[in-house]
Amino acid sequence: MTAIVAADDLKRFYEVRRGLFAEPAVVRAVNGASFTVRAGETLAIVGESGCGKSTLARMLTLIEPPSEGGLTIDGVDVPRAGQAERRRLRTTVQMVFQNPYASLNPRQKIGTTLEEPLAINTDLPAAERRERALAMLRNVGLRPEHYGRFPHMFSGGQRQRIAIGRALMLEPKVLVLDEPVSALDVSIQAQILNLLSDLQDRFGLTYIFISHDLSVVRLFCDRVMVMYLGRPVEIASVDEVFARPRHPYTRALLSATPVADPDRKGERIRLEGEVPSPFRPPSGCVFHPRCPFANDRCVAEVPLMLPDGPTEVACHGIVEGRI
Repeated sequence: MTAIVAADDLKRFYEVRRGLFAEPAVVRAVNGASFTVRAGETLAIVGESGCGKSTLARMLTLIEPPSEGGLTIDGVDVPRAGQAERRRLRTTVQMVFQNPYASLNPRQKIGTTLEEPLAINTDLPAAERRERALAMLRNVGLRPEHYGRFPHMFSGGQRQRIAIGRALMLEPKVLVLDEPVSALDVSIQAQILNLLSDLQDRFGLTYIFISHDLSVVRLFCDRVMVMYLGRPVEIASVDEVFARPRHPYTRALLSATPVADPDRKGERIRLEGEVPSPFRPPSGCVFHPRCPFANDRCVAEVPLMLPDGPTEVACHGIVEGRI
């Protein structure tokens, strides 16, 4: 299957001023991410807050440029792309944000919100924009009379349906979903996930799904990329990650996931210490200060992402057979 998104050692750094005479500090938000996303699949990106998930999403949607590394989307080399190619890519990749209460303009009617991407990016006449907006309302499970209403007249689930519809107005190939159901009730989460699944089948969409909820990831996604402090540490299919997690950090994440089975008793893995600062990431493996299996090599040498059966994992302990 063709890769529609490919990242090679992708990095994004930010300079932060610390005072009038002090040198700026550098935040290494994403510090070497390499992965591919195949057309039509759903890749989950998971990890603790601050691991670089949302920064990666902003680079994939061309909101921010990479500081270093390679990024190819739909055959276009993003860092070297000209203005015309970037304009086309912005219609190829769209984003659905976490909070449906904040992502919609409260002063715009829903019809105007849906038509706005077409008004900015196409030369379609007003009548055809309206027709497409009404068709999109039906696609996301809303009715034509909703066209003339304001966002405050809708529930959270309905607002997220509108946000999804807006993202689809330009007929993108890739949707970046940044915690799209975390602000919703559980019953509404299921409805939105079912809607996304139906839309993926109908339009042949590719999803990059950012989430903290591993139970949702297990049900909805095809593959998982686990990130820690700006770096991927494990990439595998959903079934492989949940059945046989390799990296110690992945094991700790899964052990903290609630399971709706009173007879199943899992062992909780508690990580010692705090997540290191992205201003000064640790040498070697960034996870070594919290890893119970770390040795001198882990402190000195950055592990490569290498295959271990069907899984790609960055861990010296697995290569050496210690884990």
